[in-house]
Amino acid sequence: MRSLCLGVVLALPLLFIRPAVAGCPPQAAEIVTASWYGPGHHGRPTASGEIFDSAALTAAHPCLPFGTLVDVQDVGSGRSVLVRINDRGPFVPGRQIDLSQAAAARLGLIGRGIGRVRLSRVDPVTICPPQRPCAPGVRAAAR
Repeated sequence: MRSLCLGVVLALPLLFIRPAVAGCPPQAAEIVTASWYGPGHHGRPTASGEIFDSAALTAAHPCLPFGTLVDVQDVGSGRSVLVRINDRGPFVPGRQIDLSQAAAARLGLIGRGIGRVRLSRVDPVTICPPQRPCAPGVRAAAR
């Protein structure tokens, strides 16, 4: 009985731990501030364990699951790029997504550093429909 009580007491704090994706926005699009990173991080491991490639179309997000595809559209220019979440960040207050250098270049954010973007999660089935699945290793191309 004593070990059961001890087990309950030790397990109780686990009830208050929330998964990292719990605070993420729903599927609907949202407008946020984006920044970019690259030069000092190229070749280093990301939070997902993947090696960061500043030339890849990837991004860091505080809570979206790794592998999530996100359409990022610059609200001013209308340019968009499809990125895959493979890292955590940004760690600057007021910013909600950190784009790779390549993704930021597609949007025209390199010179500005930051910009307002619309984020929309993309269902992989939209890119690789069941009737015509993508070959292994095929990555979704940016628009």
